[in-house]
Amino acid sequence: MERSNSEFVNHGLILWNQTRQQWCGNTTPQKINASVGEPKLSLYTSYEMFLEINKLFSQPIPLPEMVDFLVDVWEQEGLYDRATT
Repeated sequence: MERSNSEFVNHGLILWNQTRQQWCGNTTPQKINASVGEPKLSLYTSYEMFLEINKLFSQPIPLPEMVDFLVDVWEQEGLYDRATT
């Protein structure tokens, strides 16, 4: 078997980066610190209210805040138990 001396090119990574660039555009990533400032979701927001919202939020909801919201909903509905995780 003959080996070539050419350098490995990860075509999958190149395609992924091109697709990501198209999706993200030329914006620079913004670091969101969820521990600073007021929560983006109101404490009174219910899961039903959240599902009825048919427009974009005025500002992004940090992922940790969204996860906390969903875990709270799942706990209330008996779908999640923190004790088993």
